Amino acid sequence: MDASTPGPVFEDYEPTGACGCPGCADRRRTRLLPVRDGGHPAASVGARRALVAATAASVVFGGGAVAAAAPAPAPGGPGANRAADPGPPTEQGAQSGLHGAPGHPSGNGPAPLRSITRAEIINRAKTWVSAAVPYNMEAYWTDGYRQDCSGYVSMAWDLGTNEWTGSLAKFAVRMTRDELQPGDILLFHNPANPNKGSHVVIFGGWTDYTHNYYTAYEQTPPGTRKQATPYAYWKNSANYVPYRYKGLAAGTSGGEPGTATGASTGTGADSESVPTAFPGIAQFGPGANNVHVTQLGQMLVKRGGARFYTEGPGPRWGSADLNATRAFQQAQGWTGADADGIPGELTWALLVQGRGKDIPPATAGPGPGPRPVPLPVSAPGPAPRPVPVPAPSAGPAYPGPSWFRPGQDSWYVTQLGRRLVAKGFGRYYTSGPGSRWGEADRRNVEAFQRAQGWSGAEADGYPGPETWRRLFA
Repeated sequence: MDASTPGPVFEDYEPTGACGCPGCADRRRTRLLPVRDGGHPAASVGARRALVAATAASVVFGGGAVAAAAPAPAPGGPGANRAADPGPPTEQGAQSGLHGAPGHPSGNGPAPLRSITRAEIINRAKTWVSAAVPYNMEAYWTDGYRQDCSGYVSMAWDLGTNEWTGSLAKFAVRMTRDELQPGDILLFHNPANPNKGSHVVIFGGWTDYTHNYYTAYEQTPPGTRKQATPYAYWKNSANYVPYRYKGLAAGTSGGEPGTATGASTGTGADSESVPTAFPGIAQFGPGANNVHVTQLGQMLVKRGGARFYTEGPGPRWGSADLNATRAFQQAQGWTGADADGIPGELTWALLVQGRGKDIPPATAGPGPGPRPVPLPVSAPGPAPRPVPVPAPSAGPAYPGPSWFRPGQDSWYVTQLGRRLVAKGFGRYYTSGPGSRWGEADRRNVEAFQRAQGWSGAEADGYPGPETWRRLFA
């Protein structure tokens, strides 16, 4: 090489945290991980930057024109194109202390485990959900924990250090699916390539007694989330392993209200997690999809309603919930609007407190019945006395006109709407009916009033005492 020709120039290169290309993702991982886990040999805890050669250009014909040559990525190397890999990247940081400080050295055991209850684990997990902590494998939240999946679990378990998927198992004992309870984790660590699929989530409780879905707390792009998740996960399901924290202390279950927290109860319902307060009529009926529907179904199954469910109970309201609820209401001797299949406060209280009558078993169907006794043909006696027919139920009392005005939101509106639907006057509902008075309610009431032959002010769409009486007659 001519002495006048400038030699190669080396400069520090920091892969940007905002770049999502596979090359930068790999460089970030190899910079952070120790050598034993696939890190770059030149990387250290002091975060020494990788050196990337920038080839200097030669002077062409002395004219000063510069031509830059970019290094080509080695096949299969850190810069190789991996766009074919399915799913989002799962890169993660390495072990460290809080706020990224050096953690316990490799080979030395972790610090003594901190005692924590299940409820405390779930409550700690909820703090990040409420704060909507953004996912970032190189950033640390205000509590000092790294903002990726393993940092999230480290925070929830109060480990005092930032672990990764390759070290979390040291703090836990392996268990089975049937033993899972809130605060446990489901861990997938891929030792061949920790950046490919490795992930960990916190188990928050089963969403139904089939144990096919559970509430998962996890840190994943774009940020912390809590949602119903198929067991064990959306992908790589067979690779996830349940673990329980070794420092777990005795305490409450900590599960979501109404979630099933174990297999020992038969239906999966945990009596400690079922709230006694009625959640409100709006939580039930067509279109409802929430944990209270699951609770209701589980309680009905325990009271003899299992025959109505071919699957579940689950969070989505269906005909099985309606029929099982109606059967329980009828078992109490209720009829008419009191046994409409939608749980009210009294239905809920009886189920939660274990009071009232259970749903009777299904009958085999009508048999031949007793043979009728023939009446004598000679000397007909006096005509039989007519059997009095009981008067129909008067229905619920009219609550007053003030409940049926724009802006009102009450159980009476829902009750009215359901009765309109039952009477065949629900054509204007596109959803519901619900508890908030709307134009659909008014138009359906008006249609019912006109069917009575009324017009003018008598068919204005607002129910009065006579409209109410006829609806519930």
